[in-house]
This record gives sequence, structure tokens and C-alpha cells, in this order.
Amino acid sequence: MIVQMRICVPAELTGLVAEQCEQQPGTAEVAVHAGASVHPRGDVVVAYIARESVEELLEKLHVLKIESLGSIAVSAPEFVLSDRADRAEETAPGEGADTVIWEEVSRQTGEESRLSWTFLSFLVLATLLAAIGIVTDSTIAIVGAMAVGPEFGPLAALAVAVVRGNWRLGGRASLALGLGFPTAMLTTALITWLALPANLFPRDVLDRASAAEFIYHPGPFSLVVAVLAGGAGMLSVISGRSAALIGVFISVTTVPAAGFVAVALVLGEFNKAAGSALQLLVNLGGIVAAAVAVLYFHRLVTRRLSDGAALRLRRQALRARR
Repeated sequence: MIVQMRICVPAELTGLVAEQCEQQPGTAEVAVHAGASVHPRGDVVVAYIARESVEELLEKLHVLKIESLGSIAVSAPEFVLSDRADRAEETAPGEGADTVIWEEVSRQTGEESRLSWTFLSFLVLATLLAAIGIVTDSTIAIVGAMAVGPEFGPLAALAVAVVRGNWRLGGRASLALGLGFPTAMLTTALITWLALPANLFPRDVLDRASAAEFIYHPGPFSLVVAVLAGGAGMLSVISGRSAALIGVFISVTTVPAAGFVAVALVLGEFNKAAGSALQLLVNLGGIVAAAVAVLYFHRLVTRRLSDGAALRLRRQALRARR
């Protein structure tokens, strides 16, 4: 995959930035637009580069403090027709699908981890759907709840926060989960309690709900499913693939358990509620642990900019500014 990097840079650093882009393995094209940036004043460098080379080039630009002096925008064109681009992808080390662009992952998970009315609404709706599936013994409703659940974003953000030491991101994700799930379960419990006088479902419904039996029995396979879901979810984020189906996979282990806790508490099935709550906590921990393991593995195998190369770049930047 070829991506476009648009770099707004002060004029005194344009030559150095263009040189780094041109020398980066996997670069197909570099264009310099002198004076194209009006605010802040400077030049614009545009490079077409293989995805697997982007992270190393970003590290070089961070050393030059380009994000503070100007800006860096990375986007993916629908397609690029160029023999040079094909050769650039062949010469770039690694595979694009295996490449982690850390800034991209941090920003994506950061946007999806905010505690917002939209997040709360989706989580409440998902938990309510799960509760309906439980009391009606409907697998379809439970699967629908899995599709609506939005909890994958904060869970992925927690993993990124642990690996990158971004505690602000981790705190934001923890807040979304820590307030989101209790709010969804309390809302579901209230509506379940209001529905009891209408006799919409029998009080012994949990003894008959075969479709929900797996939810309140914590066991080794529950943790295995959670670990597999966390690994698959983080791989989808890293590779830039659609997380829609992965979100359903993640919700297999979370939203139904939250809905079951709410229903069981209202019906006085405290042992089942405790079992489901335990499963929810274990599964959330398993998902985050697996996602962290995936990110650490990619961090180990990712090619990093050496300290010596970073020092040489800083010296070149100082000379360019004089």
C-alpha cells in the first residue's frame, strides 16, 4: 500500500526534510512546493511512500520536531498507478499489513475511547438488546446486541496506553468503560424492573434461557474467547482493516454478560449475577491483555531509528536553522 505524506515545514528545514524523504527506502516520489504554506509560513513537501516505511520516516520527522514547527498529514489514496510506486513497495522492508503506524493507532483509538453521549447511547442500547435476548431466549437479539456494542474502542485504547505509556489516553478509556458499563447495566436493570408488573416474561426466565447459559458460567473457554477476541481486534486496528465484524467478536464476551447482570439482579438471582459479573471482568482483562501482547510483539519486530541516527539529524537541523 502506498500512502501520501504531506509535510508543512519551515523553509530552512525544507531541504533536510526532502532529503530524508528521498533517502527513505520505499519512497516512490517526493515533491516540494516552495512557499505553498501561508499559515504557518513555509514550504510543503509531499511524498508517496510504501506504508511499511512510514513509521521510520515519522520517527525522523519527530526528531526534527516537524509536528511542532509545522504539520504532518498521512492519507491513503484509493489507488496509485505508477511503476515507481510498485518498485518502492518491493524495496520497502516488511509487509504493509504487518506495519504499525503508532501515531495512527493512538489517534484512532483515542477518538473511539471518549466518554460521549453517543458511546453511552450505543452501550445502553446494546445492553438492553442483550437483556431482551436473554429474557426471550433469542440468539438473534443477543447477536444484535453484539453488533451494536461500542466497547472495542476504549479497550483498544487501554492497550495502546499501556504499551506507549500514554496515561492520559488510558485514563480516558478507563473513564469510558468505568462509567459506561455501570450506566448501561443500571438503565437495563431499571427498565427490567419496570417491565416486571406487565408480566412480559416469567420470573424464572433465567432457568429456561438456554441461549444465555454460557454467559454466567465463567470458565477457561470464556477467557480463551476473550484472548482471541482481543488479539483479533488489535490486529484489525494495526492492519487498518474494518473493525465491524471484529467488534461483534469483542462483544461476544462483554455486552451479553452486562445485560445478564442487570436482569439477574432484578430477578434476585444473585449467584448468577455474580458469575456473569466475574465473567465480564475476566473477559475485559483478557481482551486488553491480548491486545497489549500483540502491540508489544509488533514493537519488538518494528525497525526503530537508532540513537546515533537521531543525534545526526538533530545536528543537521541545528545547522540548517543558523
